[in-house]
Amino acid sequence: MQLLDLTLDDPVANIALEEALLDEAESSDEPTELLRLWHLDMPMVVIGRSSSYESEVNGSQTNMDAVPVVRRCSGGAAIVCGTGCLMYSVILSYQNHPELQQISNAHDFVLTTVSKAINTLGVESTKQGTSDLTVGTRKISGNSLRCKRNHILYHGTLLCNYDLDLVGRYLGTAPRQPEYRQQRTHNQFVANLGVDMEALRQSLIDTWGATQARSEIPSAMVESLLENKYRCDKWNLHGQNL
Repeated sequence: MQLLDLTLDDPVANIALEEALLDEAESSDEPTELLRLWHLDMPMVVIGRSSSYESEVNGSQTNMDAVPVVRRCSGGAAIVCGTGCLMYSVILSYQNHPELQQISNAHDFVLTTVSKAINTLGVESTKQGTSDLTVGTRKISGNSLRCKRNHILYHGTLLCNYDLDLVGRYLGTAPRQPEYRQQRTHNQFVANLGVDMEALRQSLIDTWGATQARSEIPSAMVESLLENKYRCDKWNLHGQNL
């Protein structure tokens, strides 16, 4: 598996890169498998492909604080990333893992692997809901996926030592809530792992077996996606396909 340990300077470009890596894998004649790790030192709101900006984002607060809001190519609800939140993504090949074409298997496979990486650090995490990882009943990781013909992109957040107040500051009430949440507020629902981010980063690399380090990225694809999609209000605020 390839390893891309890279955070781009432009926060929004990091979201464009996720889709570009998936498109690059699809255009290859060979099956591609890749782990990407990245993090931001500033808040950014990332909303799901079908999320409602009006209901899931506190737009007045993000505007006041100059916090970028970007819509990703995968589903799921809005999240806030930033300092103390490790972002990961994996691209997996259906040729290597045909069972992942069943969505429930994809959730189970990826989250079991990520949970194993967390557990090696002495924290017991489990899958709850459709695509959450929890410690006890508190959510420490939200995840989503995007499927193409030959590959799947699965990505998510890992709260290490994050300012949890930012979740309630920038997000509205999630319209779709897993049963185990039991109507709890954001601050009552989410929690930090309390582990060193670098230790978690290395554990993910080891657990996934990502031994083939790479540094190059599909820059032209990223720039095209930024210009035609991820810097456009038509996409970010209204979710209209571009």
